[in-house]
Amino acid sequence: MTAEEILAVGVSVLGVWLTTQRSLWNFPFSLASVALYGHIFFTVKLYADMALQGVFALTLLYGLKDWRDARGQANEVPVTRLKSGEGYRGMGLGVCLAALIGGLLSSQTDAAVPWLDASLTAASLIATWWVARRRLESWWLWILADVFYVGVYIYKDLWLTAALYAVFVLLAVRGLRQWTDAYTAHQAASGLV
Repeated sequence: MTAEEILAVGVSVLGVWLTTQRSLWNFPFSLASVALYGHIFFTVKLYADMALQGVFALTLLYGLKDWRDARGQANEVPVTRLKSGEGYRGMGLGVCLAALIGGLLSSQTDAAVPWLDASLTAASLIATWWVARRRLESWWLWILADVFYVGVYIYKDLWLTAALYAVFVLLAVRGLRQWTDAYTAHQAASGLV
């Protein structure tokens, strides 16, 4: 456990908690988190996770713009649902990304767990895109991915990061509940329920 990992954990928890609150303040904390974890994952040879941090940064910048533009009169960020077929397309893309990334990691690097790393990276990419688009279902995918990440980080002796991802599971459950409530309230207020 390093000072960098301790800092990354604190910043990450704050960023995810702010995301569950639909606060725009999640973006600066989340960007700091991905910078710290990009370096940490490089040092422990989790290259897909390292690269994922860069994609997270780009998606966070997109999400900031989307969330700011989507705010309504009450200055709240609305929650949306996956559109017809969007979930299947996301999962299909995730499988293709996992195969591509896993093949590259297993043949071109000394990655510790190339196929699992690639699969979790692909799932995280899809979940991140869905969060940026304010999709309620993103939390289900985060719950699943974070459970597996806990095991990977235990395997790599990143105990504090494993504990962080256990907290992420709990935060994802919280996010799912809060976003579900917000979506339901918005639908009711719009007369759609």
